[in-house]
Amino acid sequence: MRIVALAGGIGGARFLRGLLAAVGPQDEITVIGNTGDDIHLYGLKVCPDLDTVMYTLGGGIHEEQGWGRADETWSIKAEMKEYGVGPEWFGLGDRDFATHLVRSQMLTAGYSLSQVTEALCVRWKPGVRLLPMSDDRVETHVRITDEQGTRAVHFQEYWVRLHAAVDAEAIIPVGADTAKPAPGVLEAIAEADVILFPPSNPVVSIGTILAVPGIREAVAAAPAPVVGLSPIIGGAPVRGMADKVLAAVGVEATAEAVALNYGSELIDGWLVDSADEAAVAVVEAAGIACRAVPLLMTDVETTAEMARAALALAEQVRA
Repeated sequence: MRIVALAGGIGGARFLRGLLAAVGPQDEITVIGNTGDDIHLYGLKVCPDLDTVMYTLGGGIHEEQGWGRADETWSIKAEMKEYGVGPEWFGLGDRDFATHLVRSQMLTAGYSLSQVTEALCVRWKPGVRLLPMSDDRVETHVRITDEQGTRAVHFQEYWVRLHAAVDAEAIIPVGADTAKPAPGVLEAIAEADVILFPPSNPVVSIGTILAVPGIREAVAAAPAPVVGLSPIIGGAPVRGMADKVLAAVGVEATAEAVALNYGSELIDGWLVDSADEAAVAVVEAAGIACRAVPLLMTDVETTAEMARAALALAEQVRA
């Protein structure tokens, strides 16, 4: 079975770990990773979502925080602070720095982001084929109004420095409208047996991937069933502040609202948490098959059960 998953950071990576535990060695998983969170820091190209997937599946993630490297040290960050070079609000550990140095050197040498990602995965062996959504530069910005007035800030600044404490007025995937899908992305979607939307942020993770011209159209036209898992449980994000960015695009922070925002033209099936069983009828009335199952990713086996439920729903939709 050929499975394609569109994935953001922590939620997507943890779901993928469960998916790997749920399928057999004969199954092939292609992950199309969000690059809208990418940022340039200290002259380096940083790809938080790609790296979180790579580290999580490769056994190098800091488990408690869900991002960055395990057993990290912070000597370089401390030295940069002594030089007065920031930003101080975005931490890159010493081990993590090595990844960004290698990536930036390869990009400067003329390799594409796809080629660089493939080379980095040779070390980490994530067990999936990891593709960036695009080799072109795309950065998600957020329009806010604060004491400095109305302005756009990089999503990382909004999320990490401001902690989404200011209302998001608009989400702008800068560069997405002129970007092209990375090599292999459209082909993987067209050849997939199942397409999954993990419980990643529907606006700034999966939404940004779908904003690259050709990807949304490819998913909508794919013969494979498309099944998503709600990142909202009981009217609140499982992790992070997805309700802030959902509000910016006029979508309520409910399991059914996220499904309806994707729409039946894009997804065929939708899983909600058992706590949101009342949402099933609403989603199914919109032409999307829906089931209520436990969706809290408390451990790998629980997450694997979620993945099995998603694959089972895909088979029911296909039938």
